[in-house]
Amino acid sequence: MDHFLYRDGVLHAEDVPVTEIAAAVGTPFYCYSTATLERHFRLFDDALEGMDHLVCYAMKAASNQAILRTLAALGAGMDVVSGGEYARAKAAGVPGERIVFSGVGKTEEEIAAALSGGIRQFNVESEPEMAAISAVASRLGREAPITIRVNPDVDAKTHAKIATGKSENKFGIPISRARDVYALAASLPGLKVVGIDVHIGSQLTQLAPFEAAYRKVAELTETLRADGHDIKRLDLGGGLGIPYERSNTAPPLPVEYGAMVKRELGHLGCEIEIEPGRLIAGNAGIMVSKVIYVKSGEDREFLIVDGAMNDLIRPAMYEAHHDIVPVVEAAPGQVPATYDIVGPVCESGDTFAKGRDIAKLEADDLIAFRSAGAYGAVMASEYNTRPLIPEVLVNGDQFAVIRRRPSYEEMINRDSIPEWLEG
Repeated sequence: MDHFLYRDGVLHAEDVPVTEIAAAVGTPFYCYSTATLERHFRLFDDALEGMDHLVCYAMKAASNQAILRTLAALGAGMDVVSGGEYARAKAAGVPGERIVFSGVGKTEEEIAAALSGGIRQFNVESEPEMAAISAVASRLGREAPITIRVNPDVDAKTHAKIATGKSENKFGIPISRARDVYALAASLPGLKVVGIDVHIGSQLTQLAPFEAAYRKVAELTETLRADGHDIKRLDLGGGLGIPYERSNTAPPLPVEYGAMVKRELGHLGCEIEIEPGRLIAGNAGIMVSKVIYVKSGEDREFLIVDGAMNDLIRPAMYEAHHDIVPVVEAAPGQVPATYDIVGPVCESGDTFAKGRDIAKLEADDLIAFRSAGAYGAVMASEYNTRPLIPEVLVNGDQFAVIRRRPSYEEMINRDSIPEWLEG
C-alpha cells in the first residue's frame, strides 16, 4: 500500500496534487510520502513484536537526510555500507549504537571513523577485513563489536545482479568455514564477537530461501555457542520484495516474514536485526516526468519524456519494471494507446518500457513512475550534463524540496582548470 492515489481524476501524494508539485519545482522530480515511509517501517517493527529486535533501515535504498530523519524519529537503526553513508546517518541524528556497518570493502579510514564516532557492529565479510578492524581498534584503544557474514549458498531466486547468498557471490565467508573464522576472530585483539550476519539478496518474492538460510544460521548458532562464542545477536539482512507490477501476485507481507523468523530462530533467545530498504522506501516514492514529444516510428509510437536513465537507471541496469501512469486520469471510455516510453539520453538503453499500454498522451502531459523510491535518486548521475533532479517530501497537505535541482553553472563550476589552460 502507498499514499499515491487519484482524487477527482488527479494523482495525489497524500493530500497534495502532483500537478501542484510539478508546477512548483519543474520536471522531472522524485516525490516521497512520509505516511508511506512511516507505515512500512512500523509493519516491520510490529512483525517482530515479542522479540528483542532492531529494524535497521538499509539506507543505500534512499539516503536523503529528510528520509533518514523521518525513520530515525520512529526509532530506526541504520545499515550503512560506506563512510559517506555513516556520515549521513550521524548527520541525521542517528546514534552510533543504532548504526550497523556492512559492505565488503571497508577501508581503514572508514573503520576508524566508525569506531571513533560510535558503532553498533561491523558486519565482517573476510579475514583480511577482520585483521584490518583488529589493527585499527588496537591502535585506537577501542573494542570493535563484530558479526561475521556467512554465505549459506542459498539461491535467493531473484535477479542475478542482486543475489548475494550463493557460493559464487563476493559476499561473506562460506558457512562451511565459519568455525575456523570465528576461532580466528576470538584470537585477535580489539575484537568482540557479538553475533552472526547473513544476507542472501534483494527483491525476494518467496519466504522459502529465507527459511533455508535461517535454518543454517540456527544450526551455526548452536555450534558456535558450543565452541564457546557468545552469540547473542543475529543480523538477518533485508531483501523482502515489493510488487513493482500491480497485476502480479504480491510478495509475502512483513507479518508473514516476522512469523517465519520467530518460528525458525525464536528458540535461540538472540536479538534480531533486520535491514529492510526497498520495502520501506520503494513504494514510498514516485518519479514524475513530462512528455516532450510523441514520435511516430516505423511500427510503433514513442513517448519521449524528460526523465532519463541517468535519473532512474533501474530499467536500463536490471530490465526492471515500473508501473507508469498518467498524472491526470484519462477520460472514461478512452481507449489506451501503446508506446515505447523513452528518455532523451543518447543511448538506446535509455528506455523505460516497450509496448506499454497507457492513456493516450500528448506533449506536456505528466506521467508518474510508481515504486521509484528505492534505488532511484541514490543511483542517479549527471550523465549528458543533466542536473540531478529534485527530491520532494510530502507530509499530509504540505510538501518541501529536500534536494534542489542544481544549475548548469553550479555543475560546471565544480570542475577545476589547471594553470596551463588558464588565460
